[in-house]
Amino acid sequence: MGIISVEQVDHLYWLGRYTERVYTTLNLFAKSFDMMIDADDDIYHKYCKSLDIPDIYESKEDFLRRYPFDETIADSIISNLIRAYDNAIVLRETIGSDALSYIQLSIYAMNNAAKSSSPMIELQQIMDEILSFWGIVDDQIDIEQIRNIIKAGKRIERIDLYARLRLDKNKLKREIQRMIPRVLRSGIKYDEPALSSVSTLINESNTDYQGIIANVEAIIA
Repeated sequence: MGIISVEQVDHLYWLGRYTERVYTTLNLFAKSFDMMIDADDDIYHKYCKSLDIPDIYESKEDFLRRYPFDETIADSIISNLIRAYDNAIVLRETIGSDALSYIQLSIYAMNNAAKSSSPMIELQQIMDEILSFWGIVDDQIDIEQIRNIIKAGKRIERIDLYARLRLDKNKLKREIQRMIPRVLRSGIKYDEPALSSVSTLINESNTDYQGIIANVEAIIA
């Protein structure tokens, strides 16, 4: 891996995955929030099922408070944001203090949202901070391999989530086409048959979402 240690590679890859997980689940949560507030008491069951996370919530009110903000829940948004921060903090010298600062700002916004009776403004801010983080990665990290590792993690996570959500095939195909060159240029050891299978499955007439999930998760162990 040259100047990038195996440990750094792991942290960079999971930084990419966790930032994407926070961004996409926040986006989905925001779209579901108004529906749950206005009418559909059961939509949180569908939300949990679509993401394949434990449905441990007692009511929609319980879900709306605990899913974003309860650190004791492994699949909560805050838990995934903390994991992103934990990876970023040990990479301070690798990604730079500016990139790290956007993850820190996301933590601050999440803490503010947890105290708010109307948290969506602060939650939107987290999405904005993550977009800024990705922008800094492109603009200020000179080592291409570092950028590629973060983006490989980001794309793999996005494909995993999009497949679980059964999103439009063309949207999923676009993400797969963007993921493959990132993995190839990242220098990470990857499973070639799994990578090839993801590319094959998305081009079949009937989209095998479960097959895509299984193979995308196997690309980088």
